[in-house]
Amino acid sequence: MNDTVHIINSPCFGTIEQVMMKQLDYVYEWEKLFLIRTSRGTLEEIAVGYSGSILSLEVEQGEQVTPATVLAKLKDDLLITGSD
Repeated sequence: MNDTVHIINSPCFGTIEQVMMKQLDYVYEWEKLFLIRTSRGTLEEIAVGYSGSILSLEVEQGEQVTPATVLAKLKDDLLITGSD
């Protein structure tokens, strides 16, 4: 079986306001992972549409990010979930 690893990138320019998980934590689909204070002063919540374990965190609170910045790597658990 192949492992699926997702790279989570910043969607904007800004500063990491909060990292809401630790390496090896299990996260659920659409769970908030990061809060980024954008260069315009708004707060951007970062979440992804898959669940699994955090393989690595690439940023820390207070760090400057751009859309090219890798925030974390997540190993997908490949479980299909959802609700009505």
